Amino acid sequence: MEFKSVGGIYDALKGVVKEKEGAIEIADEGALRGGGLDAVVYNAVFNSNTEIKNEARRVITEAAKAVGIPSVSIQGLYEAMGRGECAGFTVPAINIRALTYDTARAVFSAAMKNGAGAFIFEIAKSEIGYTDQRPSEYTACVLAAALKEGWRGPVFIQGDHFQINAKKYVQDDEKEVGSLKTLIKEAIEGGFLNIDIDASTIVDLSKPTVTEQQRPNFEVTAALTEYIRGLEPEGITVSIGGEIGEVGGKNSTEEELRAFMDGYLAILGGRMKGISKISIQTGTSHGGVVLPDGSMAKVKVDFDTIERLSNVSREVYGLSGVVQHGASTLPDDAFDIFPKRGTAEVHLATGFQNIQYESPAMPGGLKKEVYSYLKEKFSDELKEGITEEQFIYKTRKKGIGPFKEQFWNIPEESRSHIGRELEERFDLLFKKLNAVNTRQYIKKWVS
Repeated sequence: MEFKSVGGIYDALKGVVKEKEGAIEIADEGALRGGGLDAVVYNAVFNSNTEIKNEARRVITEAAKAVGIPSVSIQGLYEAMGRGECAGFTVPAINIRALTYDTARAVFSAAMKNGAGAFIFEIAKSEIGYTDQRPSEYTACVLAAALKEGWRGPVFIQGDHFQINAKKYVQDDEKEVGSLKTLIKEAIEGGFLNIDIDASTIVDLSKPTVTEQQRPNFEVTAALTEYIRGLEPEGITVSIGGEIGEVGGKNSTEEELRAFMDGYLAILGGRMKGISKISIQTGTSHGGVVLPDGSMAKVKVDFDTIERLSNVSREVYGLSGVVQHGASTLPDDAFDIFPKRGTAEVHLATGFQNIQYESPAMPGGLKKEVYSYLKEKFSDELKEGITEEQFIYKTRKKGIGPFKEQFWNIPEESRSHIGRELEERFDLLFKKLNAVNTRQYIKKWVS
């Protein structure tokens, strides 16, 4: 399947696309959904030749633009939500770690069934590392999935948890911020026009006042906001998120929200647009809490805090509302509460990874190979008091990158079965979050 030259891309799409003076033109829009696209996206991910890989990504991105599937910012919608002109639903932000092309296809298929337009594809800084997916690759997979499923309209791709490492920040703050700037630049150039900054890791609770505790957070977030504004493509306002409470820590308060926002806005001084949403901590943790037998612990989400802080963020600061992280492993009856309490956006990740690993269609041999690798590679994490089930659950995300091509190449029948399982889950989430029939809002508020 690996192309030996750039010409292989155009051979696979012969009669479908053509290049004219550096631009991609669509000769047969209907044929874009054919098998040639599968081969091109495979090479966009796995081709050993960097030139061929990059050209495959460019062809996919430009073909998507040509048929009306651009990667854009969700800023306009979130500004409308902040003005109170658009409400009643929560935007799902979906982290895809494995089988990215197939999973994104399932998202688009479920979205079309539900008339959904307001949903986000995202990948966190940490996930980029352990899943071995750079921004331009992730964008190519998502846009190829949109082409394959016949999607038309904007696509929202987001850098999730672009996070400051607290230990590295203490050692050399300029170097750590600089490394995040490098990632932000790569992400924007790779088609990520929505960026979530997470400097909540450097909140200093030893300080005597809430403002001083939040100061490192709002100062770094303001500096990175200015950096992003300087990189924006012409005519685009990147949607930026901030965060006041690290997920897994203590629940956020209104005082913290106000201290962060007042300090942050004072630094910006009205010179540029600020963040469009703010992430808070309400009792969840990334991936959920796994019990010794491998089952999930029940988590109580503080919906009162969500509602109170969402109201303050909108009414006082014009934000779209608050963002809930670590939600994919919550019980199903929790999801319809989010829109009722004014949650702007909810981030969902581990639950989809769990479906993929635990599907009866996942080849047992591959899963066994991944788990053996984890036990050997990360044996130091199998500490006393931790069961093997807990160890596997917590570490199996780290097997995705090393086995990425093996996951991609599982039999077509197995991938289709997993895709159907995922689509059922996305369908349920769109409905629970009331994120149905939102294409009308995208058409009105997103340019």
